[in-house]
Amino acid sequence: MTSLRNYLIIFLSLCAAIANAQDQSDHSTYKKRVLETTEVDFLTSYYSQDGDNAAVSGGIGTEKLTDATGTFVVSIPLNDDDVLTIDAGVSAYTSASSSNINPFDGGRRADPFVASSGASSGDVWVNLTGSYSHSSDDRNNIVSGKLSVSSEYDYFSFGFGGSYSRLFNEKNTEISVNANVYLDSWNTIYPFELRAFGNNGIGFFRPTEITGNVNYNPNFTEFDKTNRNSYSIGLGFSQILHKNLQGSLALDFVKQQGLLSTPFQRVYFIDVADSFIEDFQLADDVERLPDSRFKVAMGGRLNWFVNELITVRTFYRYYFDDWGINSHTASLEVPIKISDKFTLYPSYRFYNQSAADYFGGYETHLSTQEFYTSDYDLSEYKANQLGFGVSYTDIFTQMHIWEFGLKSIDLKFYKYDRDTTFSSYIITGGFKFVMD
Repeated sequence: MTSLRNYLIIFLSLCAAIANAQDQSDHSTYKKRVLETTEVDFLTSYYSQDGDNAAVSGGIGTEKLTDATGTFVVSIPLNDDDVLTIDAGVSAYTSASSSNINPFDGGRRADPFVASSGASSGDVWVNLTGSYSHSSDDRNNIVSGKLSVSSEYDYFSFGFGGSYSRLFNEKNTEISVNANVYLDSWNTIYPFELRAFGNNGIGFFRPTEITGNVNYNPNFTEFDKTNRNSYSIGLGFSQILHKNLQGSLALDFVKQQGLLSTPFQRVYFIDVADSFIEDFQLADDVERLPDSRFKVAMGGRLNWFVNELITVRTFYRYYFDDWGINSHTASLEVPIKISDKFTLYPSYRFYNQSAADYFGGYETHLSTQEFYTSDYDLSEYKANQLGFGVSYTDIFTQMHIWEFGLKSIDLKFYKYDRDTTFSSYIITGGFKFVMD
């Protein structure tokens, strides 16, 4: 962790040094700065979900979860051409589902539909990202790079990447390419009852309380890999088709290798007798998935400026991977400008996907299979999302906090429902400040 923090400091120092050297170059010809002044964005959200197909308890049980986030994004113009951006965020959640990693450490009777109150019922995720972008004098070439680190109780990630954009045809056409690498590591945490049967197990903790199959003896082995690496490359093309019409296309490839299973997600086999303590069924194994995955996504956007009051934004994406999932996403957003300062944002999104080859619900897998999961994120389902937002913009920044003027406020609400038992909603807020 310390070495990675040092790398981030070195990276940002080099960016500042390069920017300083460029700032000393000849600026005899006037050019508009890429970013006129320092901008600060504060982003926050509150998320809540519920359902009855928790992967932690093998496809059954509560999926209740709440999450609150706060993020600061500071964009600093280093000179006419270069911008340094620092993105720092914290997310804190409580989860009835993950609390049942150990369902026996709470004060109530163990049950997959009841949250335990133990240590795994909540966590904090933190992230820090630094990025640097440089624009050419004619603003037709943009190069950027970034470094990021994030961490939570069972997971650590280090990432780096970069992008290049080229504008031509009097800036009516843009092509871009971006690439990112994420090097992640797990602190493998297994369902509580399986830990005694792992590499260093010394026997089950409450054998006299088992009901059903009292000879509980799962054939469980711990994962020999605890890292996951992800490599992505994306290609983009954008074109102004008409003064009121803009379209874009995107093609993305992602390759993942390493531990792609979640170590604390249980699986129950149909050919193994059930064992219980209280009302909680003891795991037969954890989710087992291949150690590689290749993903492809292709999509497009079409934005139509109808008039000064209404814009229509459309989006479609097709996705497939070598785990057998195919999906379609379509969305529509219609910003409606109701005054000089206020805009409304009604939206709708539709999504459907096929099931992964390795998915099966509660007690549908056989113990003889090589790969298996009961995570309903990998199941076949359809989903609908309705959204509504409002935006306030004041280009004159009449409201101030210290030396910063408030430029805009964005508030949005989204309601999401699957055709399984899963549903969720999220409330987001964004506040943009600029230095006077």
